[in-house]
Amino acid sequence: MRDDQITRLQALSERLGEVVIEEVDPHHWPGHGTPLAELTQQERGDRYWCKKNAAASMTLLLKVVNIAGMLNRQRPAPDAGHTVGELDSELAAAEREAQAIIDRMQKGQNVH
Repeated sequence: MRDDQITRLQALSERLGEVVIEEVDPHHWPGHGTPLAELTQQERGDRYWCKKNAAASMTLLLKVVNIAGMLNRQRPAPDAGHTVGELDSELAAAEREAQAIIDRMQKGQNVH
């Protein structure tokens, strides 16, 4: 890919990150503040859809970050005080953390 496309993917990952942050916030889900036993069938379904949509957005973000990261590693690394190995390690840690969040969401556990 061209350098401008890699840069655009990186910018896209930042925008997707904002979407993911918004979507995974349970305060934005239908029925927030209502005890689960009091949710209507519609609220439960909408809430479930919000969780699935957030998980899908997180997966999309991870894929874009992975692709941009792989392509970026193919470019010569600028001297920013970090080695490529350190950056790879940080990226891998962030990917593991994001995957753990997705796994917890899919199991219906609290994200915090």
